[in-house]
Amino acid sequence: MILRVGPLAESPLDAAAQFHAEVLPEIRGALAGRAHLTLVFAPAGHGHRGWRLAAVQELARHHAPARVNAVAGSREEALVAAAEWLAQAEGITGQYLGLDETGAGSVVSPQQ
Repeated sequence: MILRVGPLAESPLDAAAQFHAEVLPEIRGALAGRAHLTLVFAPAGHGHRGWRLAAVQELARHHAPARVNAVAGSREEALVAAAEWLAQAEGITGQYLGLDETGAGSVVSPQQ
């Protein structure tokens, strides 16, 4: 399952607070009975990486054996390819992947 997050505040501190207050309850509901969840974030500055990674790692630990991962990007093709790949990668959980969006979709998703 794919869950799009945002839009969130520009400030990393405000975005993290907004995520925990507004988005986290939806994520927990989405994880009920699911084997895998991919969160999709919009691209953001490096200051957002820490809180995003920490949130994804804690969600993965708390909801194991369900797998929780996240990607950040804006190109729909890249987001879909990464989410499809993560859904099939049964050993990967708790990861936050920033997509470079330069056409790697065909590498990770041979159906394209």
